[in-house]
This record gives sequence, structure tokens and C-alpha cells, in this order.
Amino acid sequence: MTYRTLRALALAATAALTVTTLAACGGNDTSGAGGDATRIRLGYFPNITHAPALVGVNKGFLQQALGATKLEPKTFNAGPAAIEALFSGAIDAAYLGPNPAINGWAQSKGKGLKIIAGSTSGGAGLVVKPGINGPADLKGKKLATPQLGNTQDVALRSWLKQNGLNADQQGGGDVSIRPQDNATSLQAFAQGSIDGAWVPEPNLSRMILESQGKLLVNEKDLWPDGQFVTTHLVVRQDFLAKYPDTVTKLLTGHIESVDLLRSNAADAQKAVNAQLAAVTGKPLKDDILAAAFQNLTFTDDPIASSLYASAKHAEDVGLLKPVNLDGIYDLGPLNALLKSDGEPSVSDQAQP
Repeated sequence: MTYRTLRALALAATAALTVTTLAACGGNDTSGAGGDATRIRLGYFPNITHAPALVGVNKGFLQQALGATKLEPKTFNAGPAAIEALFSGAIDAAYLGPNPAINGWAQSKGKGLKIIAGSTSGGAGLVVKPGINGPADLKGKKLATPQLGNTQDVALRSWLKQNGLNADQQGGGDVSIRPQDNATSLQAFAQGSIDGAWVPEPNLSRMILESQGKLLVNEKDLWPDGQFVTTHLVVRQDFLAKYPDTVTKLLTGHIESVDLLRSNAADAQKAVNAQLAAVTGKPLKDDILAAAFQNLTFTDDPIASSLYASAKHAEDVGLLKPVNLDGIYDLGPLNALLKSDGEPSVSDQAQP
């Protein structure tokens, strides 16, 4: 058992005692809080932007930290589908992008989920056919995103609007946007039936290296210091309230996964590729794996300022009504773990 796992058990016990004491003093009713869940169903995508999940599952960091709680991983193509599974009770936690989390928060009136940690920054952008050199060349073209309303879909629509182009939700407008799952968009781009796609890694690098695509927009160039949340970790609020110690243990495995990605890239890439092979049946080529990792930063910081900006982008393109995001984060358990490691805390504030 690792030091991190032992520390998580100690922090979980403290949290359980605190909850029990509050309940005994007439605080909020948290029936079942303080105990371990028998299982936790975790959603993630078979994308390199979800590398902490891929590493955590493959290396066993998540299961080891969870101890007797059984980890049940489930994969998804895009965030809206994962949010639907979260709210239906099919999963308890998920790695996903900012816009599905924002939409889920809005749909549940602030009661459905909490963001509990950062995961990944960068690793997304617009890949197009050679000969497309700027926004003006996109008029009349067909582009793909993973799903209507997902993080890359909002990013593309926002960028098009900022450049004087419109795209409606039915595939019409100056630019036709077609929601397609990742495998379909890869094939469609290779066959020439779409002119480009705003996609996450490793699809971004695959379209460039396998299909001679051109990177027209690297999304990190649109953000201050190149930092924006691509993926973070969320949990159902009712699960967090009932099993805070299980969530602390999940975070412990998550932090260990992020640590490996930052400290031993070679080992981490091997684990990521092995898990991708296990899920999709096919590992990535070495050149694609290396190119994708160069475009990513892994961090426990959820980069909250970019989430608030993403919400504004979704409002601007008509995919979100104005929403109050106060309370969407619960970074207390994460910051407790970081503090015990001597690491700085992370913020949930709108300004960096």
C-alpha cells in the first residue's frame, strides 16, 4: 500500500468523523456518509486528453487507492453522453470537459454534480485540409465536432462567430458543423467527406500525421498563457455527500496518475497506449503518441477561469442560457490532499 493510499485512508477517516459529529449535532442529514461505497462507476473517454484516467486504470492507481471499493470504468465518446449517464445513475463520477459540466450544472439547477479536480489542459484544435488557410476559406465547408454542445463543439462555434461566420445547430449556416463520434470523423476526414474537424488528441495528431491534415487553430493559442481546461474530474453530488471518503480515495489515485504523467512521460505514455489498446483494440503509433503528448499539460488545477470563459462562449453561440456557476466546484478534498503533500492549493475563482 502506497503512502498516498495510507494518507487517503487517514483523511477519509477524519472526514467520516467530522460528518458523523455534524449529524449528531443536528447538522445536515448525511445518512450513509463516512462509509465506503461498495463500488464506484467512473466514466472517461479513450482520448489522450483523458490520460490521467487511462493511467489510473491501467497502472491500478485508482483501484489501489480505493481499496475495497470496486472500480468499474466505463468509456464514452463525448461529454453530453457522460453527463446523461451521470444523471441517470449509470455512473458516479466522470472525466469530461468544461461545457458538459456547465450544461449539467445548469440542467440540474446546481444540484447534480461537483467538479473536484483538474486533469488536462490543451490538446484540442481545428485540423483542416491543405489549402484552407484562414476563416474566410471555411465558408461553405463541412466541419465535424464530437457532439453538439461538447467542449470542442462550443470552441469551434465560438471561434467561427468571432471570425464573422455562423453555423446553426441543424448543420446549416456559413459553415456546416456535423456532430460525429471520433472514429467516424477520422474516417470522414481521411476520405474527404468533411473538410476539417475541431477535435481532441489523439485525433488531432492522427488527422495531421495519417491524413496530411493542417492545424489551422491550436486552441491553446486562444487562451491566456496557453492554459485552459480540456478535462476535469466531476462527481455526482449525492455520491459525494454519501461517500466522501471514497471520493477522497478516488482523488488520491487521480493525483498519483497526474504525478506519473508529469514525472515519467515514457512510463505514462506506455500505460496510456496499453489502456487505449485494451479499450479500442488498437494502440497508437509511436509518432502519434509522442505528438499528442507534446500538445498536452497535466494538472490537478481545474483552471477555473477558463471554465467561466467557456460558459460565456456557450451563451454567445446560443447553446447555453445565462447560468450562475457559484458552487460548481468542491475543491476541499483535493486541497486537503495537496496540503498534506506540501503542494499549493488550487482555486475555484473566475480570475486566474
